[in-house]
Amino acid sequence: MTQQNSSTYSPPIAGIDDGDATAELRGIVARLRAPDGCPWDREQTHASLRSGLIEESHEVVEAIDNKDDVHFCEELGDLLLQVVMHSQIAAEEGRFDFDKVARGISEKLLRRHPHVFGENKLGDTEAVLKQWDEIKREEKGAKHASVLDGISAALPALMRAEKVQKKAARVGFDWGDMEPVIAKIREEIGEVEEAIASGQASALEDEIGDLFFSVVNLARKARIDAEISLHRATGKFTRRFQKLESLLKERGKTFQELNLAQLDGVWDEVKSTEAARA
Repeated sequence: MTQQNSSTYSPPIAGIDDGDATAELRGIVARLRAPDGCPWDREQTHASLRSGLIEESHEVVEAIDNKDDVHFCEELGDLLLQVVMHSQIAAEEGRFDFDKVARGISEKLLRRHPHVFGENKLGDTEAVLKQWDEIKREEKGAKHASVLDGISAALPALMRAEKVQKKAARVGFDWGDMEPVIAKIREEIGEVEEAIASGQASALEDEIGDLFFSVVNLARKARIDAEISLHRATGKFTRRFQKLESLLKERGKTFQELNLAQLDGVWDEVKSTEAARA
């Protein structure tokens, strides 16, 4: 267990397997960060670990999508390591430790689930989410007066757009069905075309942003995760493009030798092959 006070901190030197896998991991990380530990691990900071945290999160999602339990388990471990590393660095600086992180989330879960751990019974997910937001706003107090407060600006753009839309929808600012959303997308496409015709780059950027936001809204109404949907579409394009490259190589052709219509023909072959295998 981490020992610290306001003036000094001495990390444990070795991880001990006492039957508690989490304690063992924390001991190993503390040993890696010790003065005679691993030079790379000792050099890490919260800032230097940011990209790794994002990367590991995406690899967890990839394992979920691939339905690969072995990979999934491994990637969850890598993500857990990020949490332990950040907690260890904070503990060395006398700020907080892993126990405080774990205790904090436990207390939050108890507080925000009175329908499970208290008497306030709720009947459906929508009621649960509404209650969660109400409790969260009460916790934040005056510093978070807006329904949209607390949504991180550092989120990926599609994810942030979806969260903003969901929050607004929970207080009734939402269309009842998908038809007005589709109409809005058509309207935004028209405004994109107008911006292209005007030749104003800033206007085009704004209108394309509005179009993206409207498409995310459609995905939300259809109960589709926009981030995952686009990720899969990009993966599908990548797979088909690489197959197209292979076919061109087999046929002794290059991109430069074929026009777009001919390349589209090969692309259609790839799609037909995938459809036949499905």
